[in-house]
Amino acid sequence: MAGTQAALADQPSPGGCPATQIVTLGRTGIKASRLAQGTGWNGSGRSSAHTRLGEKAFNELIRHGLDRGIAFMDCADLYGSHPYLRTALNGVPRDKYIVMSKIWPRTEYWNLASGGAVKEVDRFRRELNVEVLDICLIHCMTNANWPVEYERVRDELSELKVKGAVRAVGVSCHDLGALKVACTHPWTDVILARINNVGRDAAMDASPDEVAPILKQARADGKVILGMKIFGAGKLTTPEQKDASLKYVWGNGLVDATTVGMLSIQEIDDTIERMNRALTA
Repeated sequence: MAGTQAALADQPSPGGCPATQIVTLGRTGIKASRLAQGTGWNGSGRSSAHTRLGEKAFNELIRHGLDRGIAFMDCADLYGSHPYLRTALNGVPRDKYIVMSKIWPRTEYWNLASGGAVKEVDRFRRELNVEVLDICLIHCMTNANWPVEYERVRDELSELKVKGAVRAVGVSCHDLGALKVACTHPWTDVILARINNVGRDAAMDASPDEVAPILKQARADGKVILGMKIFGAGKLTTPEQKDASLKYVWGNGLVDATTVGMLSIQEIDDTIERMNRALTA
């Protein structure tokens, strides 16, 4: 297995690109590019639009992103992207990228949940061929009771963090109540939050006016906020819509990094250029 990620330093990206600048995520000590490559567009049942590209196209996508400076890989058990990433990253030094994955804590037709996290994380590490999972989240929290409902998952993730198998823990949120709890709960290091400039009509948990202050306060308190649904889960498609969302999210200091499920080399290049403009506006 590849060793732990340790050597990425706060530094300009190739060509001085703000979107792929390496930054420290909150108080975790984890260093990652501001832009993460998502691998879960239309993901369900261990499949996604990314895995459905096939191994060759998936590899080309990841390698192009790496060449452009994207050093942050966002995957999940739900997406089925672990083995694809393992292949795509074969031969890449472990200190050149970080990996975030997510545990689906509920038993479904495709998933037999252990009720904890040890079995899942051990499997993830094997599937990804890494000794350490940089960030591990509990996936898709949909109510404010998640700390109680998934207490064993939290406890086991905390144990794995102490043992060094995981570096940071947290949740992804699909509900305003869940988000509010996550942003104030002492257990969470990292929150993956739905944020753009539109709101519920573009896959957010509430309006931007409701969500933005929650994220700002969490960041001020040392939480890592990772933005998702920046382009509204495919609803914000025009250049003007994309630019407005990026400008809102970055201009208001709402996130530490963002994950975007870019599906082609062209989408990677386009997103980097738009993000560069938003970060330097």
